[in-house]
Amino acid sequence: MRRRTPEELGIVAVVVLVALVLSLISPTFRTVENAQILLLNGAVIAFLALGQTFVLLTGGIDLSTGSNVALTGMIAALAMSSGAPWWLAALAAIAIGILVGMVNGSLVHFLKLPPFIVTFATFGVAASIPLILTGASSVTVKDPFFAIIGRGSVFGIPMPVLLVLIAAIIFTIVLKLTATGVHIYAVGGNQETSRLAGIPIGRTIIMVYAISGMCAAFGGLIVTSRLMVGYPSAGSGNELFYSIAAAVVGGVSLFGGIGSIPGALLGAVLIATVSNGMNVVGVQSYWQPLVIGVIILGGIIIDTYRRRVPLGELLSRLFRRRPPVPADAA
Repeated sequence: MRRRTPEELGIVAVVVLVALVLSLISPTFRTVENAQILLLNGAVIAFLALGQTFVLLTGGIDLSTGSNVALTGMIAALAMSSGAPWWLAALAAIAIGILVGMVNGSLVHFLKLPPFIVTFATFGVAASIPLILTGASSVTVKDPFFAIIGRGSVFGIPMPVLLVLIAAIIFTIVLKLTATGVHIYAVGGNQETSRLAGIPIGRTIIMVYAISGMCAAFGGLIVTSRLMVGYPSAGSGNELFYSIAAAVVGGVSLFGGIGSIPGALLGAVLIATVSNGMNVVGVQSYWQPLVIGVIILGGIIIDTYRRRVPLGELLSRLFRRRPPVPADAA
């Protein structure tokens, strides 16, 4: 019997190939200093991709991750500037991130609103709050212990990278070895069948959006800790596109029900490598969204072909209302 080759091996091969090509084009790419920059920038992308993976597995999408990075990072900076210890400020930021995710999940489930519309609206709200709180000004962080999150290291491994690896291991265990993971895949595979099987659909949907919000909060903490400054516009760049691209390239289906944490993590490494490589080679910044957009489009086409589902169904799924779910299934 022929054994099936894991999809992750294909992603590894692509990452290695891209890295080799960039190394040949620019000697700067293969320096230790650039590798550290790649890993640190990739850690934020990876956290957002991990959170996005949970949402995509249920057939949803989270467009609020980028603005949630700014919101949570600014909350931490404001808390410390008000005298709160760094650990309390970090917990407050994580709590806010989870709250934003729970709001998204609740609106999607209870009001039966399309995930695309809900999270796009939340994106605007979360992006405005830091600007309103600070008058569009940055907030300097002075607590040296807070810098450990973004600048520290353990046995030579940068702290952000270590946090991502720990999160990836925990999330993999959750998805593969727990009933919660089974529920997530089931809801993404067929929501009606999941309801008939007694799976708590509402709780599952709210939970995955909360996880996405929590991951965005860790991204916000890493960004703020690295700079030791809270910027109200942090996360307003390509972070959203990168998180979706990383998940899609990593084999997570936009239709839901298919994907893995290792795949999403490797997808994040690939996107971070491509982004870093374009910077090193000297590609203008306005070309980067184009490249990432092409990557996302390619992932959608491959996913559509793999599932043998018309591309139009994907668009209708993003914008359609969710069918009512009986109260006993919530």
